[in-house]
Amino acid sequence: MSVYVVVDIEVKDQEAYEEYRRLVPPLIEKYGGRYLVRGGEITSMEGDWDLHRVVILEFSSADRAMELFTSDEYAPVAEIRHRAADSKTFMVEGV
Repeated sequence: MSVYVVVDIEVKDQEAYEEYRRLVPPLIEKYGGRYLVRGGEITSMEGDWDLHRVVILEFSSADRAMELFTSDEYAPVAEIRHRAADSKTFMVEGV
């Protein structure tokens, strides 16, 4: 079953974040993920959202997504993101 990783990112250091954006796509692809949303204008329709930059990734399974996010090769790339931005992430199963 497909899963979707949803991330809200508040960029604090644009230069460092650009490095992360350059390094992460090949890793996402390697683990079978693909971008559905990568930034773009946000239109709040209901409720009190405090969103910044939204990214949505699709993976074939939760296992594949977790393989990426817990991999040794992603760890140094994730560290760049942690320094460059504050983020909130969740994973949800599709239908």
